[in-house]
Amino acid sequence: MKLCFVTVGATASFHKLLEQVLSSEFLEILAKRHYTHLLIQYGKDGQQIFQNFIDSGQPHHGLTLGGFDFQPSIDAQMMMTVEREVVHQERGLIICHAGSGTVLAGLRLGVPLIVVPNPDLADNHQQELADELEEGNYVISSSVKDLGSAISRAETQKSEVLSIRTGTTTLAESMSDELSFLD
Repeated sequence: MKLCFVTVGATASFHKLLEQVLSSEFLEILAKRHYTHLLIQYGKDGQQIFQNFIDSGQPHHGLTLGGFDFQPSIDAQMMMTVEREVVHQERGLIICHAGSGTVLAGLRLGVPLIVVPNPDLADNHQQELADELEEGNYVISSSVKDLGSAISRAETQKSEVLSIRTGTTTLAESMSDELSFLD
């Protein structure tokens, strides 16, 4: 199994991202990169878009699709992108809105993380966060329209590049220590 997990956030609508990851073009890109599963946290009022796609009969390009609106924690779903030989699970990919909590959770896993700021929000705090983290090579920042090329970049970069070492500790580990996260 190779999973692409997408989260659009639970509080603000991000229909543009949801529609893009459900497009035939996007699904074909995932299939060509040997992804087997696409799991989407479609958030507030995204269920109808997701269900319409499922009911439409459009091709899934061999991918198994799943979705949900909200859960108190998405850590378990994000963990499904981490490589584990025991269950024959390849390293996957996380695509997320640029919410700071989601980005921090993704950074802790050491998998490729594509951050997509929501341009419909009132200010540009998500874009600022995405730009800063991409500048440090921690994430790949992408617009909704450029997800295909972002996936190509994520697939070619090694996980070490995406979790830059600060001394002997990754950025995510340093942040976890500073913020007292428990593993």
